Amino acid sequence: MSGIKLFVGGLSWGTDDHSLREAFDPFGTVVEAKVITDRESGRSRGFGFVTFETNEGAREAIQKMNGADLDGRTLNVNEAHDRRSGGGVGGGGGGDRW
Repeated sequence: MSGIKLFVGGLSWGTDDHSLREAFDPFGTVVEAKVITDRESGRSRGFGFVTFETNEGAREAIQKMNGADLDGRTLNVNEAHDRRSGGGVGGGGGGDRW
């Protein structure tokens, strides 16, 4: 099982993987904590992901950390959704061929 992944937005530029993990550790076993950084500058993009081993830990973390303060910033925490799951090319329909 890969775990339950949470999206964490509103991160301070100073928050790193270690401090993100420490903030979420009290709610259950954290499998991974990752702050997303810009490829060119290496600077935080202001969001990250925390993966919990169990649903219970993830649910508690959402309840307690959504709206909480971390490093001077208010967090936005919710269940992450896979960006690859919706798309595809086109969209059907057609009809706009003027």
